[in-house]
Amino acid sequence: MSADQRIVVTGIGATTPIGGSATETWDALLAGTSGARPLDFDWVEQYDLPVTFAATIKQDPADVLKRVETRRMDPSAQYAMIASREAWADAGAPEIDPVRLGVAIGTGIGGVHTLLAQYDVLKEKGPRRVYPLTVPMLMPNTASGNVSLELKARAGAHTTVSACSSGAEAMGYAAEMIRQGRADVMVAGGTEAAIHPLPIAGFAAMQALSTRNDDPAGASRPYATDRDGFVLAEGAAIIVLESYEHAQARGAKIYAELASIGMSSDAYHITAGEPEGEGAARAMLEAVERAGLKPADIIHINAHATSTPVGDLAESNAIQRAFGDAVDDIAVTGTKSMTGHLLGAAGALETVLTIQTVHERLIPATINLTDQDPAIPLNVVTGDHRKLPDGDIAALNNSFGFGGHNIAVVVKSI
Repeated sequence: MSADQRIVVTGIGATTPIGGSATETWDALLAGTSGARPLDFDWVEQYDLPVTFAATIKQDPADVLKRVETRRMDPSAQYAMIASREAWADAGAPEIDPVRLGVAIGTGIGGVHTLLAQYDVLKEKGPRRVYPLTVPMLMPNTASGNVSLELKARAGAHTTVSACSSGAEAMGYAAEMIRQGRADVMVAGGTEAAIHPLPIAGFAAMQALSTRNDDPAGASRPYATDRDGFVLAEGAAIIVLESYEHAQARGAKIYAELASIGMSSDAYHITAGEPEGEGAARAMLEAVERAGLKPADIIHINAHATSTPVGDLAESNAIQRAFGDAVDDIAVTGTKSMTGHLLGAAGALETVLTIQTVHERLIPATINLTDQDPAIPLNVVTGDHRKLPDGDIAALNNSFGFGGHNIAVVVKSI
């Protein structure tokens, strides 16, 4: 397989705080729907948490999975399974030799619900009462393992763990597997299920979360002057990838081309991005170059845009650094304003949304942004959605993770 082989998207799937499928999520996005809502779990008052809201999954997995599946899979694997089944069906459930089918699903944390729940069992009831499937449910690769079993995928089942860039990195890894000739079809994306008192307490302690407990729907406000942190979210997003020739040969519908991925690391701070955006800019420029494009060819960016005071400014600096004089012509949107921040699944979901944006030629508007930070002079889409022109177009998705991980994905029209 050639290193410049075109890789295309033939199936998409998602389960998110604003929709139980990729289509429902897209429609809710266009309606300006926020997935943030007050938490009604007993543990919110039990632990006296400073943040009492999050963007919880809209569709209960128990409504679509069998009981035995929910018993044997951590929520992170459940979400991935739901999104993978949708993406696989959307791609037409292609007939393929199992040794030519692979899986790559990223996560930032893995089976935290199982880990902490079973630790409580151990403390309260002793080791003999710990659930026998604890380890295969808590391990970070539980999602990719379960999906590969579901699809009988034997080319490889891989898990990228790079914090909030995990899902996007998994998609890039999957594309490279096809280019290297290791697989003909890949199921790739990200998943996360970390709405639990410990992650909430931890993120709150580092002042990363918004504390707008009285206004959850308005809490995620990327690039706004009064932004005060991100909204924790959960869910999964998955795509089916294959070579352009393979997709054409089987008559598959094609959403877009996953043209390239750019990667870099800041080596600056374990949580904060490098403030001038040097590393993030390198990732963007690498992605653009590997896609055979010039910076001026990018007309849209689905930004990482978490709504943190420091992170949004650093990303703005990176975008300006990467695109220079062309930056004013790039329409930027921050879809976390509606979905919240899915951590390890964020890059996967936002790549899916970028794919839908290119396919539908429509940029969803950012919500909750009425007073844009003057230190962030980006062309942010607000109010009305923005139409994209006919002809060949290219867009970019940014994903940045704790640890200094920078991922940029370029999506092109077909």
